[in-house]
Amino acid sequence: MTQYTSKNDERELALQKEYMRRAASCVEELAQELGRRPLCCVTTFGCQMNARDSEKLSGILTQIGYETTEQEEEADFVIYNTCTVRDNANQRVYGRLGFLNSLKRKKPHMKIALCGCMMQENTVIEKIRKSYRFVDLIFGTHNLFKFAQLLVTMFENHEMIVDIWDETDQIVEELPVNRKYPYKSGINIMFGCNNFCSYCIVPYVRGRERSRDPKEILQEIEHLVADGVVEVMLLGQNVNSYGKNLDEPITFAQLLQEVEQIEGLKRIRFMTSHPKDLSDELIDVMKHSDKICRHLHLPVQAGSDRILQAMNRNYTKAQYLALVDKIRTAMPDIAITTDLIVGFPGETLEDVEETIDVVRRVKYDNAFTFIYSKRTGTPAAAMENQVPEEIVKTGFDRLLKVVQDTARERAALLQGQTLEALIEEVNEQDASLMTGRLSNNMLVHFPAGNTKIGQLVRVSLDTCHGFYYTGHVVE
Repeated sequence: MTQYTSKNDERELALQKEYMRRAASCVEELAQELGRRPLCCVTTFGCQMNARDSEKLSGILTQIGYETTEQEEEADFVIYNTCTVRDNANQRVYGRLGFLNSLKRKKPHMKIALCGCMMQENTVIEKIRKSYRFVDLIFGTHNLFKFAQLLVTMFENHEMIVDIWDETDQIVEELPVNRKYPYKSGINIMFGCNNFCSYCIVPYVRGRERSRDPKEILQEIEHLVADGVVEVMLLGQNVNSYGKNLDEPITFAQLLQEVEQIEGLKRIRFMTSHPKDLSDELIDVMKHSDKICRHLHLPVQAGSDRILQAMNRNYTKAQYLALVDKIRTAMPDIAITTDLIVGFPGETLEDVEETIDVVRRVKYDNAFTFIYSKRTGTPAAAMENQVPEEIVKTGFDRLLKVVQDTARERAALLQGQTLEALIEEVNEQDASLMTGRLSNNMLVHFPAGNTKIGQLVRVSLDTCHGFYYTGHVVE
């Protein structure tokens, strides 16, 4: 088996650092021309893995001399890190590109780059080449580590640069990163997906599963903790299959046990877990851990066995419910969240009732409920019996109400308890309050007092407001 580890890519890392030096010279020339430091704006669409990728892009840009801004109107370089899980994400990008074109007409030196999952689709590249010729740089998910090299090519040419790879076996993770939060960070532990759910484009745009070497993951977390991080989120399309493609296989549960030993690290989160791969070993490790958060995101997608089979999910409703029972027996206080799809080809309102039955029996703490989005290139897109919009809406509205009702019931169970919260920010609506996140992922707002962002405090959950709490710090 191939071991995917950046130890095999030290020469690539050195090469990219040299390109960063060259790119810095290009940015310095631009700064001289503008009479100020140029500004960059990285806009993220999609999942937490995309957010982590954007931190890498931003890190490289600041390393070569850009300053960051959240305002696209101010920026001299705008990057859209795109998502393609649902069609509306693609449409949002196309819509905003028209706005960028108007900005670029006013300042011709402006650069525009597109990257991420959406760029891995051939039809997208064809459309951009034809209709959005003002875009300067396009690259995908597999060669993000070559960003500095692509920047140099962009600066040295005056035509659209398109560099899309179908796949890669390289993992180069030791490039600069601008973390959004000083106290928490995402960590890529693996890339790609081997599951090929029939509705999902991810395996086609992210490639096959590639696991990072555990020693490198642990070293990265140790460095983050030394830099003030108290909570990490281990990221992968299916973390439960981590380690299977390493020369020395290791399970995800074993990796978690190693991460838990890191001194100074207070909290561990992870996502996403595929139900078919969630092991008894992982449940046992979570049960006995003081650091792994009491929250598990366990996408079910549907409750009908017929639809689950058509989705290629590789479990039945009964198997999923049995797994949840096992998890809740081991950890009665765990919060379970999920993903739900309504309107998959061939789905009837009777099938939606099966999904509603799962929601009622599991009693999810929260659920992300989506209308099926047809993705060209997936098996589901070619299926007959695409569901009429009015039937989809009926099923979606009914399911959403049950999801919200059961989530409120679960949230209310915590009232009066005192639990630990990680303070994440000053409350957006009231600056006298802090906002903290509980281990189960629920938010609580409380008077600031002497607390500070990044601190763990014990908070009394005084009043439940449906999906969040207000309370006070218990000294």
